[in-house]
Amino acid sequence: MMDTKLFSKALTKFGFGLIIVFLLLFIPAGSLYYLNGWLFIALLFIPMFIAGIIMFTKSPELLKRRLNAKEEEAEQKIVILISGIMFLLAFVLAGLNFRFGWFHLPTMVIIIASIIFLISYIMYSEVLRENMYLSRTVEVSENQKVVDTGLYGLVRHPMYTSTIFLFLSMPLILDSIFSFIIMLIYPIIIIFRIKNEEKVLEQELEGYKEYKEKVKYKIMPFIW
Repeated sequence: MMDTKLFSKALTKFGFGLIIVFLLLFIPAGSLYYLNGWLFIALLFIPMFIAGIIMFTKSPELLKRRLNAKEEEAEQKIVILISGIMFLLAFVLAGLNFRFGWFHLPTMVIIIASIIFLISYIMYSEVLRENMYLSRTVEVSENQKVVDTGLYGLVRHPMYTSTIFLFLSMPLILDSIFSFIIMLIYPIIIIFRIKNEEKVLEQELEGYKEYKEKVKYKIMPFIW
């Protein structure tokens, strides 16, 4: 039986996100002929829609967790605020860059960034498949277990690995080096988020301390 409430909530959030990104890009751009904006929207929202349908049919509990964005940790609320400002500035700057023609990237850079984005999205989807407890907030679910296979056998936070590549490729797809500079804040934000997240996991998730001993790297093998 279809969960109409969950379907409605997911569709509403999807539509709201699409409208917000559209407005943040095309109002500053002052034109609907911002082709990089359309490319980015297609690369972001088409896979997102497909992933949402798959989660709704195969793992509705995971979808519920992914839709829950209400953060309880005080430190994480600050991280979310800074992230929101970062995205706002990056999208607006990309649109303004198109309008005023400040600086344009080579076509090959945009193509490579688009490929990296799609590969990162596939990696992100694989993380969701491997860890059905994955939430958008820092929390430990009832009966949650440590996942230490697949990508989790390489790094402790593969989701953040994928999002770093996703978010850093976004401004390049949008043809904005200025937005890219803004998005360089994201890896710094992730460092603070992981510090708090691991503190919570060590306290509340059985076996996580042992997992940390087994998997040494947080987001980049042989680096960090």
